[in-house]
Amino acid sequence: MSKRNSQSAKTAARERLRLERERQAKKAKIKRQVIVACTVVGVLAAAGGIGYAVVQANKPGHWEAVLDEKVVAPANTTGTDGTTVVLGDSKATKTLKLYEDPRCPVCAQFEQTVGSTVKKDYDDGKFKIEYIGGTFLDGDTDGDGKVKIGSRGEGSKNALSALGAALNVSPEAFLEYKTALYSAKYHPDESDDKFKSDDYLIKVADTVSALKGNTTFQNAVKNGTYDAWAMAMSQTFNTNKDGVNGTPSLVMNGKKLTGSDGQNAPMTVAEFNTAIDAALKA
Repeated sequence: MSKRNSQSAKTAARERLRLERERQAKKAKIKRQVIVACTVVGVLAAAGGIGYAVVQANKPGHWEAVLDEKVVAPANTTGTDGTTVVLGDSKATKTLKLYEDPRCPVCAQFEQTVGSTVKKDYDDGKFKIEYIGGTFLDGDTDGDGKVKIGSRGEGSKNALSALGAALNVSPEAFLEYKTALYSAKYHPDESDDKFKSDDYLIKVADTVSALKGNTTFQNAVKNGTYDAWAMAMSQTFNTNKDGVNGTPSLVMNGKKLTGSDGQNAPMTVAEFNTAIDAALKA
């Protein structure tokens, strides 16, 4: 082979090598661009996902949203947003205020023990009953009197809304339904948020003759017709001027009715009779 041919072969080989290196470099560049593009898309997707999660986390839930809704007040109520619930004979000169929370286990105990005596005195016209419902067992306040939505459940709010639906039917339906909710058969343990279920609340209501199969009542429960009212009532409880911060609490003539310990609500018939007789005479 001549020197010329040898040199030409070497030159051609170097050219092929150069072209191959350029091709590989171009291929590597394209690969890097694809990787970068995919990484950017991934980051954007992750950021978008995080952003969506943050938005969803800060998006108000049902009960938070209800605070801004217009209140639909049940029948048989008066006052701002229908939060004054006074039941009984208008001729009765005394009014017994009942502060209760639907999920309250002590309220259930009171109802099961003393409730029938309270109802008899009410039926006899000894006093009217003013009901003030709270929802603090759901975790709705931090002590400043303002409604907040906590993390302990929603059964108190949901049951209070259902009680509003019963009150819309009649005062008697309301009182009978409240008794049923507090009964040993249907009142759940404090840690069991059973009242958050509309179906369960309707099941309990079916034990009350005026509510059994009552589609108006059932639709009000399912549609949350009185949800905003329940929150307004809860606010009334939180800002009460009787110094009540627990349930059950009974107040007459601006004074709390207490049992033998002088602090808590009367939890026996004898204690209640003693306390109510003194209050009625005052």
